[in-house]
Amino acid sequence: MDATFFFDPACPWTWRTSRWLVAVADARGLRLEWRAFSLAILNEGNVAPQFAEAITASSRALRLVEALRADGRHDDVARFYAEVGARSHDAGNPLSPKIVAAAVEAADLQEAAPALDDDRWDDAVRESHALAYASAGPDVGSPVLMLPGAERGVHGPILTEVPTDDALTIWDSLLPLIRMPAFHELKRARH
Repeated sequence: MDATFFFDPACPWTWRTSRWLVAVADARGLRLEWRAFSLAILNEGNVAPQFAEAITASSRALRLVEALRADGRHDDVARFYAEVGARSHDAGNPLSPKIVAAAVEAADLQEAAPALDDDRWDDAVRESHALAYASAGPDVGSPVLMLPGAERGVHGPILTEVPTDDALTIWDSLLPLIRMPAFHELKRARH
């Protein structure tokens, strides 16, 4: 793989970054690996009630993500996440079990759907989350981007919108920073 993208499907910031990364991958012929980063694990015991349904739906979706990844089905993960994001973030709806179920059907992954409710995949989600957190943490959230040969991953980039004209410029600027062991953080407040 040319890049590994750890994501939580409930996060709208992560969704924007994923759409940017997909555009970059298409333009540059990159192969993407999709992995779980769990906001439920990150915020264990501290999830605000208004986010509880989205976090629960996300946890179920991440089981499917890791089940598909275990079978090397990265394109299926990408298709599933695209369907989740279109129904949730693009449509302005919080993630829900109904959205996850509709995304499974739209991505034609019904045969893999039992993983959604199979808690045996929770260990794989925890392992994926731990890998991302160890790579880019502490004090990071979703998404985390890792590149082969780089000592550490990075949280982000966090994008306020999906770039079009600047998509490759962001990628080309980010690559040397990710690979530079001395680089730590670049940040500005969101509006």
